[in-house]
Amino acid sequence: MASSSSRSRAAARRSPRAAPRPQHPPPAPTGRPVLVPFAAVFGVLVAAEYLWLAWLLRDPEVGTPWFVVAPAVLAVLTLAGAALLVLGRARAWVLLTAVSAVLVLCLLGTAVLFGALGLGAVVGQALLLLVGPLGCLVLVARRPVREWTRPARATRPPDQGCRTQRTR
Repeated sequence: MASSSSRSRAAARRSPRAAPRPQHPPPAPTGRPVLVPFAAVFGVLVAAEYLWLAWLLRDPEVGTPWFVVAPAVLAVLTLAGAALLVLGRARAWVLLTAVSAVLVLCLLGTAVLFGALGLGAVVGQALLLLVGPLGCLVLVARRPVREWTRPARATRPPDQGCRTQRTR
């Protein structure tokens, strides 16, 4: 009786490295992501907080100093960023991230200052105001929102390089 080799029945040896994945670009989003309107609403909330800060800093007896104009300008930039985000313009999320981060730093500085002065109620109010800019930062930094506002989204054709049939 002839014996057959056991090597022919053994499983094929596999490489420890993963197989290379095809280098296709990710599919373009078909429509506006659900997170975009929520991020825009939080952007409007950040603008309202900037306007509230400008109103608190104003002095009716004095003209309009720079420390009142600065929050007002940041509020206008925030509203512009929220509008550009809804429209899907390139890098709108960067603008909203920047103005939200500035407000987070200002509110944290205010909380630390009033905490050092022993005014616990004001510290609580400053920390409560962090909900707006932190919510905006969290939503704007998500991948669907960033993909929605990437520069080449509107200019790239949807079926880039997908021709598989040959013409004779």
